[in-house]
Amino acid sequence: MDALQKFSIPLAIVIAGALIAFAVYNSGPGGAIQPGGQLPTVDINDVVIGPDDPVLGNANAPVTLAYWFDYQCPFCKAVDVGGVPQIPIEPALPILVRDYVETGKLKIVFKDYAFLGEDSVTAALYKNAVWDLYPDTFYEWHEAMFVAQDEEHGGFGNEESILALIRTIPGLDAGLLQARVAERTDEYLTRIEEDRNEGSSFGINGTPSFITGKVLIPGADSPEAFIAAIDAQL
Repeated sequence: MDALQKFSIPLAIVIAGALIAFAVYNSGPGGAIQPGGQLPTVDINDVVIGPDDPVLGNANAPVTLAYWFDYQCPFCKAVDVGGVPQIPIEPALPILVRDYVETGKLKIVFKDYAFLGEDSVTAALYKNAVWDLYPDTFYEWHEAMFVAQDEEHGGFGNEESILALIRTIPGLDAGLLQARVAERTDEYLTRIEEDRNEGSSFGINGTPSFITGKVLIPGADSPEAFIAAIDAQL
């Protein structure tokens, strides 16, 4: 069986995932992702942060934000870089990076939750390769991936288009990254599965989802929701 086929997802699950993401966003700030309006109990101290997890910010920052995402998810794009007409919110990540990461107050840990199809898995494979080979350029590439995202399950996101994007970012070698993905596909698929399983263990069932302190932020919420959760820990 092809390595990517091990991660193939039936269409019904893809549709269900998209509906979950839509429901999470439309539930509003603090919206429920469990029946009865209850959010799961979480604690950032239970989140595993290993050397394979991309981290943006000072390792000793007093606050940690864990971020589960899918590069094909439009709600992730909305909270990460914005530019999704159907989701007219101010993107939170640029504000958090400017005001909290760059001032040493926050570190962001990036976790895979690849559940929207084969392109999601391909992007997650390259995410792991970029972190392994070019950690200093990881966040630039991460942002570029979301800026390039088009309609869900649309044209962007396969290996050819990701490599074309990589060639536009100074310092990244598309050939080396392609070779690293080919060499370590099975290892990376294991990492991807572990991230998703970890998210599921916290009650996460869609993207984007965030944990900071003892707060779960389910969906593309406003910058104010993130700031409130972070400031409460400072």
